[in-house]
Amino acid sequence: MYWEFPPLIHRTILPALIAAQLIAPCFAAGERSAPATLLLTHGRIRTTTGWVEALAVNERGIIVALGSSAEFERTISGTTRRVDLRGLTVLPGFHDLHVHPIFAGLQAQRCVIPQGADLKSLQDHVHECAVKTRPGDWITGGQWDAPALGRAPEHSQLDEVSLGHPVLLGDTSEHSAWANSVALKIAGITRQTRNPPSGIIERDAAGEPTGVLREDAVLLVRRYVPPPTKEEVESALSASVKEMLSYGISSFTEAAAGYSAGLEKEVGAYAALADSGVLKQRIHLCLSWYPGDATAERYIATANAYSRARLAVDCVKIFLDGVPTDSHTAAMLEPYHGRVAGRADAASRTGMLLVPPAVLNQAVARFDALGLAVKFHAAGDAAVRAGLDAIEAARRANGFSGILHDVGHCTFVARDDIPRARAIGATFEVSPYLWSPSPINDSITEAVGPVLIQRVWPVREMLEARALVVAGSDWSVVPSVNPWIAVEALVTRERPGGSADALGKGEAITLDQAIRLFTVNAARHRHAENQLGDVSVGKLADLIVLDRDPFAIPVRELHTVRVMKTFIGGELVYARAE
Repeated sequence: MYWEFPPLIHRTILPALIAAQLIAPCFAAGERSAPATLLLTHGRIRTTTGWVEALAVNERGIIVALGSSAEFERTISGTTRRVDLRGLTVLPGFHDLHVHPIFAGLQAQRCVIPQGADLKSLQDHVHECAVKTRPGDWITGGQWDAPALGRAPEHSQLDEVSLGHPVLLGDTSEHSAWANSVALKIAGITRQTRNPPSGIIERDAAGEPTGVLREDAVLLVRRYVPPPTKEEVESALSASVKEMLSYGISSFTEAAAGYSAGLEKEVGAYAALADSGVLKQRIHLCLSWYPGDATAERYIATANAYSRARLAVDCVKIFLDGVPTDSHTAAMLEPYHGRVAGRADAASRTGMLLVPPAVLNQAVARFDALGLAVKFHAAGDAAVRAGLDAIEAARRANGFSGILHDVGHCTFVARDDIPRARAIGATFEVSPYLWSPSPINDSITEAVGPVLIQRVWPVREMLEARALVVAGSDWSVVPSVNPWIAVEALVTRERPGGSADALGKGEAITLDQAIRLFTVNAARHRHAENQLGDVSVGKLADLIVLDRDPFAIPVRELHTVRVMKTFIGGELVYARAE
């Protein structure tokens, strides 16, 4: 598939071959020389040059003609499959450049706490989970947010309802966790326990652990939680990719393979489901990497053994910081607004940079030379700067390799750093599913203060600087992987359906720009712009059929758009029951 071709072939030779070998034989003086295997007719199909009624796809899954339904009806054969769109709208398939399908699937099997739950509601859910759990077994899951709880969590609040079970619940960001006293005892965490190098054990005024753990401190407890089985991992992945098809996601990037169940089980699950035909999307895996991680290095060295026709293991994920919430773990250039209660550490003031710059720069240059893309988690502006610095160091060391590394999340970006991305061939990857008022954003607002929050996720500035910008859901940090929620948030920065309050309203963009993030820009980032990203002759037929035209409805209704059908390479891989 498209990742098998070097960049030079992508941009020059291959488009010419497509035109010569695929388009020309299909039309000779207005006649078709070979029948199409699929025709979509009587629709509203958005192409690069305007709207058409119909398109034809050949046996190789490539769009070979665009035009009117009447013209196509004269050229069909007995083997041609016809789909009457009945006036529905067709767009190119959407790309999710930052998603965690295995984690999302596993979370659905655990103790699910609705985002925004207050303390009473959360305790009720935990109690229900405790009643259903075998004696002594762990209760895990999430999600919680400190603002929604009304105050900072404490282990005693879980002890009241957990019926003696050890409990570990992740917050919405998944960068903090909340343990009860049983879990803390199993992990041996006491007032004498030191913070790990890249983590924080929150403590009360007397120095006792509260039960809240930040970043790598979560691992002190998580290592005692029984890992999911191979079968559970494969089941989780299968359920998630099918759900993503229902939202028109025709390709995606697994942003942190290994995070939920280890690299062996997760990479193995992707390869196994690709071999069995369960995986339909075009997929890229980013392998989670930390300095000194021997397992990650082994999988990086053998990545091609796991790649398949539509599965590329060609990316490395590096966490540069945490999140700019009540935890204050995102690395910031300027101090946070206020301090974390009970903490006088440097992280309380400016957050945590998790990888030393010298180590980071060397690693990114090495991965770039190996032909691997790097995806950074970078929420704070200091972390974004560190990511851009590392990409620039790789360009100095290797020249421009053609690989477009991306800085993920970009919650805050210094104004001076935005123009750098285009100059060094870096991509900004943003998370618009989070861009409306919500408990996690209340936490971010309180952490950074009223001035900086006005430039939260500065996507308008990025586009004006002509940087390449793509979008990712970060599901299941967000409740739904539906990209139309994100499209609406990009345009309004309000709650779905509209609201008086907004988040970073000055950074709103147009609907056309928002859709391009998921289509044209995403294809360009993967060096697949000659094959994907829009509807035109010679492109692969990765298409979505929508129940309405998003350009013809009020923008505050965009979150209600439904995908009726999803095609990948001309194959119908999802159809909504009508």
